[in-house]
Amino acid sequence: MAFTKKNEEAVSPVIGVILMVAITVILAAVIAAFVFGMAGNISKTKVVAATASRVDANTIRVTYMGGQDSAGLQTITFTVNDTVAAGQLGNPGTTLGIGNSTTLTAGTTGVPGKNHVVGVGLWTDGTKQVVVDQTL
Repeated sequence: MAFTKKNEEAVSPVIGVILMVAITVILAAVIAAFVFGMAGNISKTKVVAATASRVDANTIRVTYMGGQDSAGLQTITFTVNDTVAAGQLGNPGTTLGIGNSTTLTAGTTGVPGKNHVVGVGLWTDGTKQVVVDQTL
C-alpha cells in the first residue's frame, strides 16, 4: 500500500503575502488621504427650503419655508435668468424669518416656463449654498 503525501506547505506563505500586500495598500491610501488633505475639506450640506411660484405673467413670488438649519440663515439672494440682484430675502446680521416672502420680476415676461429662479443662502458661519433652483 503506497502512501501519498500532500504538499500543503505553499498555502500559508501565499496567504501571508496576499495579506501583507493588502495591509500595505490600505495603509498607503490612509496616509495619502491625510497628506493630500482629502479628509479635511468635506462640508455638511445645509437643510432649508424655499418655494417659488408664478403670481402672474410678470411676477414670481418666493417664500422661505425654514428647515433644520434655518437658525443661522441670514439672507437669500435671488437671480432670474442670471440677472444678479433680482431680489433678496432677509438682512445681513439678522436671522431670516420663516414665512418671509418677496416678489421678483420675471425675466421673460408673459412666457411661463422660461424663467430660471436661483436663490443662494448666506449663513452666519459664512457658508453659501443654493436654496432654491426652479424654472417657472
